[in-house]
Amino acid sequence: MFLPLHDANELKHVKIQYVTLLLIAANIIIWVVWSTPSLSSAEAVHATYISFGYIPAVINGYESLPTVYATLPEQASFVTYAFFHSNFMHLAGNILFIWVFGDNVEDALGHFRFLLFYLTCAAAGALGHGMINPQSVAPLIGASGAAAGIIAAYLMLHPQVKIWVLMFGKIPLRISALWVIGAWISYQVFELIFNSDSDVSWGAHVGGILTGALLVLFLRRPGVKLFRGGKSRNGNEAPEVAEVQNSDTREVQSEANTPSPWGRDGSGN
Repeated sequence: MFLPLHDANELKHVKIQYVTLLLIAANIIIWVVWSTPSLSSAEAVHATYISFGYIPAVINGYESLPTVYATLPEQASFVTYAFFHSNFMHLAGNILFIWVFGDNVEDALGHFRFLLFYLTCAAAGALGHGMINPQSVAPLIGASGAAAGIIAAYLMLHPQVKIWVLMFGKIPLRISALWVIGAWISYQVFELIFNSDSDVSWGAHVGGILTGALLVLFLRRPGVKLFRGGKSRNGNEAPEVAEVQNSDTREVQSEANTPSPWGRDGSGN
């Protein structure tokens, strides 16, 4: 639908958004390690998706994860799934959204609370996916739940900031966050309702959106107001918005939808 390019919204409370940068680095490093044939075989990658991906059927008790894949407690997959991606475009799409919008959300929350925010949105994305597909045996991977939470929080904080975006992958536009993110959120909800069988986990996106919008209300720094414009490079702050009515891309690649290699008893039946 759109790709964010730049928002020119300067930081006010932190000098460097190092949690955002560390999260991006962690996602990139993990992808490089598991996508390089000399470092990891295809079988190892597949096993990693099963071990660290979020599998609703396992979490909900419909399937049992074979012992060979049970490297961590099953509940850890609510977070670990968000650090693995199926291919470069899947990774790049999520990282781009986190890069453009994450710094200002981290600025508004503070470093530690932003990390807590990110991990909680990731867990909420997994929960949303599991509620929509409770018996799915396909491992869910990707940071889109966390990214969706960041996008929703950014909209709550800076709806009037102008964002450069690439619409439909071709058309550069500078448009306010209210309209471009509002349209993006509406699209996620529409797809969840009418296209829930897609390989893309719209439930994870909507779960992250709802959680991000809620958490920013309680985790933002004292004195940080909602629905403000933000500070541009020339130092001028956009006018404050007292109320936003009816607020209101798709990520480049879907979450992995890998067939299950095991049956209920782990025998493959």
